[in-house]
Amino acid sequence: MAMAADEIETLIRASLPDAQVTITDLAGDGDHYSAHVVSAAFAGKPRVAQHKMVYQALGGRMGGELHALQLTTAVPN
Repeated sequence: MAMAADEIETLIRASLPDAQVTITDLAGDGDHYSAHVVSAAFAGKPRVAQHKMVYQALGGRMGGELHALQLTTAVPN
């Protein structure tokens, strides 16, 4: 079962309340998304740690409800 973009955003914001989240449905099928997440919580953390924080926010849905996520993360300017 596919996930809605707003559900992905809600899960990320629940874990990273200050996050600016942009979700794009890459294929129009509700299974292949890109997410750009900007959060001060990423400050000082390597990219891998930032991505782990986002995947943890998704609560194990990767590979199940959420088939593919192209992820970029950043710290606010």
